[in-house]
Amino acid sequence: MSATPAPVLSPDAAAFYAAQSPFSTPGDLASRYAGLPADPAELARVVRDLLIHRGEGELFRHTHPADRLHNDAETRYVDDILRIIVERDDAPLTGRRDVGDRFVGVCRDFALLHCSLLRHMGVPARIRSGFADYFRKNGADYFHVDHVVTEYWDEDKGAWALADAQLADPSITGGWDVDFDPMDVPRDRFLVAGEAWRAIREDGADHRAFGLHPPEEGPFWGERFVAGNVRLDLAALNKVETLLWDVWGEEDGEPGQPLSEADRELYDRAAPVVSGEVSYEAARRLFAEDDTLRTPDTVTCFAPFNGKSRVTLRR
Repeated sequence: MSATPAPVLSPDAAAFYAAQSPFSTPGDLASRYAGLPADPAELARVVRDLLIHRGEGELFRHTHPADRLHNDAETRYVDDILRIIVERDDAPLTGRRDVGDRFVGVCRDFALLHCSLLRHMGVPARIRSGFADYFRKNGADYFHVDHVVTEYWDEDKGAWALADAQLADPSITGGWDVDFDPMDVPRDRFLVAGEAWRAIREDGADHRAFGLHPPEEGPFWGERFVAGNVRLDLAALNKVETLLWDVWGEEDGEPGQPLSEADRELYDRAAPVVSGEVSYEAARRLFAEDDTLRTPDTVTCFAPFNGKSRVTLRR
């Protein structure tokens, strides 16, 4: 029996993922990246020390000011995130910020800033949307929580690795089920969205075990939510790294309601493209050719605190 060939990163894919996107570019704040470490793990710790998650106030014994809680994570672009960070504390980015001076973001912001730093160092990187089983949710150990991580090309291993910059400070992960290297998150602990969809559709996994929260806490769970993450993940693989609540190509129906058979068939076709060893060419082709999955110039944003709006994206 022949050995399974190791994944190969084509020159086109390497160049694409090592270049900044309109979302990840530091823009006129690129000079702030001078003096940063080159090691991916050290860059993850830089990110961790600049940001705090919206939901981590209690963990840090800190109350987020309402304006930051509501508005920071509505910042789509890394240059604007950096601008907020340095306005609050003008120290070099390697300086650990006091909790009250950090950018109040969500998992997408940790992953995107880490991705930006990696790309600046010439490392191919992309963000991935999916579901983690290591954030315990009110004792619901079965539940897979909506989450975003960075995927970067590990040259030493010759493979893509998942990295979770939100876990880069070991002093704050004691309450979470983290028994692995945050720079190499096991693929069975974080399921990319396509894998989660296929687990539900092909393997009989309970769709109620995937979402922003368990079903008893609200409507953001289940197959419709997972389908939305497939759409987000395909966009991110094409370096369109939107907010998690930016919506487009959305089928009719309220959160938590079943999808139509036509919609299920669409995601049945899309999920294999964003699963396993992703084909760069296939992901680019699907995004270019499918009008429902491709991100339009203007999306609908369902901001958790600020409400619904229409937003034209930077290109």
